[in-house]
Amino acid sequence: MTAVPDLYPLGALDLGRAAALHGEAFGPQGERVWTRQDMAGLFASPGVAGLLLQLDGADIGMAVFRVAADESELLTIAVRPAYRRGGAGRRLLEAVIDRARLAGAGVLFLEVGVDNPPARALYESAGFSAAGRRRAYLRRGEGPPADAVVMRLALG
Repeated sequence: MTAVPDLYPLGALDLGRAAALHGEAFGPQGERVWTRQDMAGLFASPGVAGLLLQLDGADIGMAVFRVAADESELLTIAVRPAYRRGGAGRRLLEAVIDRARLAGAGVLFLEVGVDNPPARALYESAGFSAAGRRRAYLRRGEGPPADAVVMRLALG
C-alpha cells in the first residue's frame, strides 16, 4: 500500500523549510528562488497562507496563496523533483482551491511560465483557462526572462 502525503498549515516556524523546498524545486531551472526573508515578507501580508506536504515525515512540497476579498492567487507550488508526477502538485493545488473557496473567493488566479508544459497541463486539467499573458515576466538565471500565462479558475 502506498502512503498518502499529509497536508499541514505552513507557519512562521516552517519558513526555512519552505525556502529550501522552493530552492530545490526551482533553483536548478535557473529561476529566482525565494529565501526565508522573502517568505517572511509574504507571510506578513494580509491574506497569505501556505501548505506543507509531507510523506512519511519528509517535506515533499509546499504551496503559498493569497486571498483578498473575493479573489485569490496561487503564488507558488513547489514539489521536490523526486516527487513530481506522483500527485503531490495536484494534492497541493486541490487543497489551495478548497481553502480559497472556504475563504469566500470566487476566482483563483496564477501565473505559469509558457516554458513549463507540465505545470500548465496540471492547471488546465483542474479547470484553469488562460486569461492573459505577461511578457518577459519570469527570470530564468542568466538567460532571457520567460513569458508567463495568467490563468483563471472560477470557484463558484
